[in-house]
Amino acid sequence: MSLIDSVIKFFSSLFGSKPKPPAPPPAPRPTVPPDSATEPAQIVTSKVLVIVYDPVVDSATGKKLSEHLRWSRAEDLITKFVDDITETSRGLARYQIAQRININEFLPLADGFRYTVDLYLNVFRGTAAPHSPAWLNYKSLLDGYNILQRAAANDIDEVWLFAFPHAGLYESVMAGRKAFWCNSQPLPGTDDCPRRLVLMGFSLERGVGEMFEAFTHRCESIMQKVFEDTTGDANLYERFSRYDKKNPGEAECGTVHFAPNSERDYDWKNPRFVASKCDDWYNFPNFTGATRQVNCEEWGNGDIRLHHLWWLDHFPHVSGRTNGVTHNWWQYVIDPNRVDV
Repeated sequence: MSLIDSVIKFFSSLFGSKPKPPAPPPAPRPTVPPDSATEPAQIVTSKVLVIVYDPVVDSATGKKLSEHLRWSRAEDLITKFVDDITETSRGLARYQIAQRININEFLPLADGFRYTVDLYLNVFRGTAAPHSPAWLNYKSLLDGYNILQRAAANDIDEVWLFAFPHAGLYESVMAGRKAFWCNSQPLPGTDDCPRRLVLMGFSLERGVGEMFEAFTHRCESIMQKVFEDTTGDANLYERFSRYDKKNPGEAECGTVHFAPNSERDYDWKNPRFVASKCDDWYNFPNFTGATRQVNCEEWGNGDIRLHHLWWLDHFPHVSGRTNGVTHNWWQYVIDPNRVDV
């Protein structure tokens, strides 16, 4: 080897590329709990912060908007909704009102705008256009009531907001670390909270049936997330939600908007008979394949509350676990922190 070649080799050894370090081992896969036929169906209790926005419209008498327009009382809606949940879940889902806050004024929308009494009544009666942007300022809400901090401290588990039409509420929305779609995009800027929580939006103008409309959409979102990595018949929520229009001859319990025989959204009063396996969900997880003809008489002939309670009544609620998912779906829809994300 010449002197020049030796010099080149020497400097190459000093400044040449270094060998790459070995690749790190792959991250361990999450451990899936073993299947079990006996793991108990756990009771889940959720501590609720209730915030009621019901502005005073007559300062002389103290009359509130809900009284003026003869809407529902928040306490009546809460009592009936909680009782229905307890009964339909066979006592496995329980709500506990941790605190109720009454706000006698209009809440701020996304740009800080607040309705006055006169303007709001004109909007409600259709003689004035609603304000835009129409959505609630959720950041102001979270900060104003220390909601994320209280959730992190296990002081509360979810929030129920009662307000009025045009208040800008989502039916349901999730906040916290690894929050996911819950009938709306998760609230941004909430990752500092280590726990996930759902904020429900209810209207004083409507009834318990509409509260269940919001709640059952929450259930759909959460159960879709539970089974999002599962395909075929192992995706039990996909099977549960089949209806005849989408799956001809294979209807089971349907969705929130589509009963087993529905032909369009909200078609809960359809008298048409279809074959359905809805009863077989009472045999879960030991399906028999039982099928029978059903129509709207099963779920209340078009009553929104009765349909949604019928739908929830078929949710699995027994002991056991399969493929990492418990046989009690109420554990997930009440506590989204139990969902693997």
